Amino acid sequence: MAVDDARDDERGLRDRSASLVPYGDGTADGTAPSVSDEQDNRLRRARGRRTRAFLRAVAERIIETAPRVPVRDLETLQKQFPGLGTEELADKLVAGATKGSATVGAGVGAAAMLPVPPAMPAELAAEIVGVAGVELKLIAELHEVYGRRAPGNARERAMAYLGAWTAERGIDVTKPATLNAAMGGELRRRLRQQIMKRTLRNLPNLTPFLIGAAVGAYLNRQDTAKLARRVREDLRRGPAA
Repeated sequence: MAVDDARDDERGLRDRSASLVPYGDGTADGTAPSVSDEQDNRLRRARGRRTRAFLRAVAERIIETAPRVPVRDLETLQKQFPGLGTEELADKLVAGATKGSATVGAGVGAAAMLPVPPAMPAELAAEIVGVAGVELKLIAELHEVYGRRAPGNARERAMAYLGAWTAERGIDVTKPATLNAAMGGELRRRLRQQIMKRTLRNLPNLTPFLIGAAVGAYLNRQDTAKLARRVREDLRRGPAA
């Protein structure tokens, strides 16, 4: 033991500074990068590419379907719901939309609980596109009810309402910039951001053991009701001076 102690005294403390391995190369703690670290990095990059591709695909699908969403004008709504004032008619629209989005969420939630669920990206895309259609119809018809129809032809109005959906706000028809932004690359960028937000918000819906039809329906109903409140607040205020 005394000999060992003497040798230790001669060699000095056994710390990293006495090692011949270059300190600081490799990972944060000075160790050489492992194969598993490199594999993890490759997997993260691959997931990032798949996520961006998913967002682009869903955004383009929503843009493609938006002009085909059936929208009732004010005259048609008044015939279907005779005797209702503006707020009562808007309440009817919101009630129908929240029920519709809840139905979409319940369907996806039930599918995720199957013993062999369908491919989750496909289910998630179907939910986002389905709910977007319900909420686009709601936004467009609320603008009709409050006398704030977006200008332009059917496609231009659809893109304007899609821009309102991405911002979760009503359209200010007196500000051309808000309409122009809905017609180009800005719309796609905002749409991808909105899809990502909804995806992250709804991912728990698609996690087995945490989801079911009731959970999916509840979360979608809450999201649609919140959107309706914000849009109606903007529409009640009227055009900006």
